[in-house]
Amino acid sequence: MFVKTVETKNQQRNSDDRRWPGIEIRNIKKAVEHPDIRGEQHYTIRSGQNQKEVKNAYFDFGFALVARIVSFAHRFSEIRDTMNILGIETSCDETSGAVLCNGNVRSNVVSSQLCHTSFGGVVPELASREHERLIVSIVDAAVTEANITKNDLDVIAATAGPGLIGAVMVGLCFAQGLAYALDVPFVPVNHIEAHIFSPFINEGSGHTAPEGAYVSLTVSGGHTLLSVVAPDLSYKVIGRTLDDAAGEAFDKTGKMLGLPYPAGPVIDKLAEKGDPNFHLFPRALTSQSQSSKSWHGNFDFSFSGLKTSVLTWLQKQSPEFIERHKADIAASIQAAIVGVLVEKSIAAARSRNVMAVSIAGGVSANSSLRKAMKEACDKEGIALHLPSVTYSTDNAAMIATLAGLKLSRGMKAERNYNVAPYASFAAAAKKA
Repeated sequence: MFVKTVETKNQQRNSDDRRWPGIEIRNIKKAVEHPDIRGEQHYTIRSGQNQKEVKNAYFDFGFALVARIVSFAHRFSEIRDTMNILGIETSCDETSGAVLCNGNVRSNVVSSQLCHTSFGGVVPELASREHERLIVSIVDAAVTEANITKNDLDVIAATAGPGLIGAVMVGLCFAQGLAYALDVPFVPVNHIEAHIFSPFINEGSGHTAPEGAYVSLTVSGGHTLLSVVAPDLSYKVIGRTLDDAAGEAFDKTGKMLGLPYPAGPVIDKLAEKGDPNFHLFPRALTSQSQSSKSWHGNFDFSFSGLKTSVLTWLQKQSPEFIERHKADIAASIQAAIVGVLVEKSIAAARSRNVMAVSIAGGVSANSSLRKAMKEACDKEGIALHLPSVTYSTDNAAMIATLAGLKLSRGMKAERNYNVAPYASFAAAAKKA
């Protein structure tokens, strides 16, 4: 423990022009210049660092060592609001870098890959090569837009899965190398968890983060799952897809209609001109399914039946009929997918006595889903936390935000962790 007595409010510090390595030393400078404590005659700083250069830094700033604390675990909670966090996201086909300064998003640069369109899906090797080509320029753009330099960064965070393993490794290795070069902590982040906690992204004035428990609907890529998040930010997955995810249902049925990849946004736009009641496609495991007697308390999803139903129905129609009613068919498919997502989310909130719901992931950018969920939540008196479209799809701001949440709750930077292409959630509650 270090203590310092300040003789005058305007005392000059000769060490200000020195380039201190490491997060601990930079935060000494931030602390002693903080407006809330500048000019105080006495103040104390606890440090978990024991390196010689760190000790000398305290002494250079006029501190005296007054006590030693045994087994002190360094926590970030006292400095989170003054940390600069760089987040990196490369789990699929978006290369993204974002900087969080003082808890606010200062930059969020996203580059979406267009090279996969002709293949009807993401080609993993092409995705990895594109990430490798873009990662340096994306990170540079994010840091420049935040009006800081790389030497001002305190923490580096990156997606460590799930995702395309080659794509994940590009961002992960780059982030680890940068953290090592800057001598700052590295925080690995679970991509799906980042979506779950995306309501905490500070979007500026008017933004409200969940204050208590909430149900999270995460619809991202090959994942569709429902989680209950507790006030302490522990969470439990209570439902997930048994086969196809919602996003896959959009893409696969869109391909049947001859729509380009990714089909989700195209169906969303096309459905605006169509009739959602043109044809009633099945909604599995809901009150409208044939097995509706067993849907109560079941929060799992299934969209493979919808895909099969669309295929067999289209095979019975003429090409002219399909082309003439393409907007109506798109609207009917979208209504079936959205109906399942909304009904399950509201049912989960009711069953858990939770009065807040959030949706996140690429599919949450769907305008019909956003509208239907808002109407359902308003009807039930449930608060809806809906990140803007920018933060609904894959982005690095959510990676940096979750890293900040973890650090603010005392998590230390991990040295060992698993990099996995698939999401794995324990049966017991997990804590972010």
